[in-house]
Amino acid sequence: MFCKHFGVCGGCTLPGVPYPEQLAAKRKELSRLLSIDVPAVIPSPQESGFRSKVAFVFANGVMGHFALKSQRVIPIEECPVHHERGNRIAFTLRDRLARVSSILPLLRHVIVRTTADGREASAMLVVRANDKALRAPVKKFLASDARPDGFFVNIHPKPGPYMVGDETLKIEGRSHVKETVGGISYLVSPTAFFQTNVGAAEELVKLVLEGVNEPEGSLPPVPRVLDLYCGSGLFSLPLAKAGASVTAIEENRQAIADAEANVRLNRIAPNQIRLIAGRVEEALARAEKQPWDAVILDPPRQGCPLSVLTAVFERIRPRRVVYVSCSPDALASELPVILKTGYRVTRVQPVDMFPHTDHIETVMTFELG
Repeated sequence: MFCKHFGVCGGCTLPGVPYPEQLAAKRKELSRLLSIDVPAVIPSPQESGFRSKVAFVFANGVMGHFALKSQRVIPIEECPVHHERGNRIAFTLRDRLARVSSILPLLRHVIVRTTADGREASAMLVVRANDKALRAPVKKFLASDARPDGFFVNIHPKPGPYMVGDETLKIEGRSHVKETVGGISYLVSPTAFFQTNVGAAEELVKLVLEGVNEPEGSLPPVPRVLDLYCGSGLFSLPLAKAGASVTAIEENRQAIADAEANVRLNRIAPNQIRLIAGRVEEALARAEKQPWDAVILDPPRQGCPLSVLTAVFERIRPRRVVYVSCSPDALASELPVILKTGYRVTRVQPVDMFPHTDHIETVMTFELG
């Protein structure tokens, strides 16, 4: 894959490195950080066009990405890691907005979500204020051939690192896109998190289900599974569909609303899954009083707070824990803490969610005793 912004744009940190060499380097780095030998990294099914979530930032009237090792925004004319339809939507919206100079200071982000096959797409424009001057260019955009299936405006007046604010307005079309991963359908709203690389996400689901269920017969016929940081149900739904009794906890209320819709969409019996909207640290106080056969941890990049690790590995003490980590550094710092509680690593498997970057996703399975 080649991009004319390689070496300037900060999005791809391994520009021009042959893909097999990227995978080998990631395996070596993960082994070094964890101080254990790890197997070969499962590659992304696609080296380009794999990002179903397309995101650009605005600064000084320019739409693009941050420059390499900088907070300076550089204009972007192509981004081969993005889904082609997502790029087309974002660039068309940019061009319409650029014709009205008075609204440029209002613009913060464009976020587009497509399905992996490109058949469905939603777009969200993040602005500092909902100014009426936005109406004309947005109307022209929605009349173009690039229009998405759903369009939203998010109001985000506060400074800071978060991409979206608390208020989202649906302007036109569908409220969600419907993605399919491993035979399960997921409704994804524009403000809820869902894995960007859907093909690689299928590998994650397989690994998590194997981590919970294998070896066959090692857990009760209806295992009790606690899914922490569950999002919109990427792991909870297939587990419940397969017969497990699942309780899933997620702080993002929109993600829980999506998960509830996904339970109905996939005709999963309501008694198979319980969804709780709340901070994991707080919801665990009640959950840890119940017996669990397996716990899934899928925390954000900063990893699990010590209070969560203590609750899971010292008080709940399930037979099995499956940890999905998107930060090898955080996992490396937590691993000694976990191993001191009497758990052992039975499997570790890296997955490449983001080719051309140094990002590594790792699924690690722990057994008690």
